[in-house]
Amino acid sequence: MAASSKETLVIIGSGPAGWSAATYAARAQLKPLVYEGAITEKNRMSGTLPLGQLALTSEVENYAGFPHGNLGAFLDSALPAARRQMMAPHAGEGVTGPELMELMRQQAVNMGTRIITDDILKVDFSQRPFKLFPSEGGVVEAACVIVATGASANWLGLPSEEKYKNRGVSACAVCDGALPRFRNQPIVVVGGGDSAVEEATYLAKFASTVHLVHRRDALRASKIMAQRAHDDPKIRIHFNSGLAEVLGDDAKGVTGVRLQSTVDASTEVLEAAGVFLAIGHTPNTGFLDGQLELTPKKYIVWKKHFRTDTTVEGVFAAGDVADDYYRQAISAAGTGCMSALDAERWLAAQGTH
Repeated sequence: MAASSKETLVIIGSGPAGWSAATYAARAQLKPLVYEGAITEKNRMSGTLPLGQLALTSEVENYAGFPHGNLGAFLDSALPAARRQMMAPHAGEGVTGPELMELMRQQAVNMGTRIITDDILKVDFSQRPFKLFPSEGGVVEAACVIVATGASANWLGLPSEEKYKNRGVSACAVCDGALPRFRNQPIVVVGGGDSAVEEATYLAKFASTVHLVHRRDALRASKIMAQRAHDDPKIRIHFNSGLAEVLGDDAKGVTGVRLQSTVDASTEVLEAAGVFLAIGHTPNTGFLDGQLELTPKKYIVWKKHFRTDTTVEGVFAAGDVADDYYRQAISAAGTGCMSALDAERWLAAQGTH
């Protein structure tokens, strides 16, 4: 693919929203071009590598159409050998995040989607055709754009946290909380807002005890949510405490945590099978440089009810980059479908398709 090109539809991002948008757009003969992101250390550290956040998730139990079963043979038949060789052998009973994302990617490719493994560093939405600027240089002109760059979970940045990601450390209770490794085991949730309480309450359904760790002396959550945490007999709140270290070993993964008091030098060690970070997400909208309207939390604003339209006509948004409420793979995929249909109809109205 030349560094400079003229395209009908460009999709920026490669999570469930991006691949679903690509599949629908390709079936509609829009010849979509996906910029899936670059494979760089910067993107690895920020959680923005190709295939999105789900590629950092272990077993996925709640994506429709993938019940427990041995998927190894199917993966071998569905994916090109070159990409299959880069994946770990299928060992579980359910589909893993990387496997699901590879299957989504391949489905889009099978429909005719073209892919460039590069980042879009900036955009110019001031006039049509829109201009996109990849990191490898050149300019891509697009009649229509779908932004599906997702949102990155916020992490504390501890070396031990990084070491045990996907081995007991997670940023999504709904994604991972029901996995067997966490059932009837003590779990730690870090955070003090509504999201943290929601995660703790959800995890309490499966865990023996949920330790809710918060740096302050009172939860930041709304009163009703805070009361819910206080009332739940399975939730134990540790005020004025921060996560200092995730403890574990190579065989079991996470086995506990070390907490550090925020008011004195004392520490506390807790036994735990998992650690869930609930300290927010950051939408990947910085490259837009204010050209689309964003919420106070920097998520893209959908301007029409049940539509994926942004504040710039011809630019649509899908997935977690515009959704700070559901943040699930299946809801992201749904809005990816919606954005492709919205783009197709908009292009048809313009006489472009």
